[in-house]
Amino acid sequence: MNLHDLTPAKGATHVGKRKGRGRATGNGKTAGRGHKGQKSRSGGGTRIGFEGGQMPLARRVPKRGFNNIFAKPLTAINVAALNRFPDGATVDVEALLDTGVLSKCEYGLKVLGNGNVTRKLTVNAAAFSESAKQKIEAAGGKAEVV
Repeated sequence: MNLHDLTPAKGATHVGKRKGRGRATGNGKTAGRGHKGQKSRSGGGTRIGFEGGQMPLARRVPKRGFNNIFAKPLTAINVAALNRFPDGATVDVEALLDTGVLSKCEYGLKVLGNGNVTRKLTVNAAAFSESAKQKIEAAGGKAEVV
């Protein structure tokens, strides 16, 4: 087999529709746009969310509070997930990624208090819930904010 022998699999490619190329194509004359009207024009159509002058859904729904679009959400894990580490281990984002507890952690780690921890661990994270901190320290470990 040579490079010039390669072809795509049968049915993998198709020829695009040629609009406005005569009646015989089935897409001639108005090219599938119908007659007149806003959507038949070049550049015609409405913006996303436009509802014909009716008050759009995004403006009808009540808004409450403040939504920070620049917020960097922390990845959360529970203290129960820390039991897979041996006694005296230092648990941080890299260790959690290596063991497969986390698949990704973009902005930081927050440890939550669901479950129990039975091992003495040093946990490095961006944030801890109060109950998680108490459970880690009750097991003899340390909760360090990085």
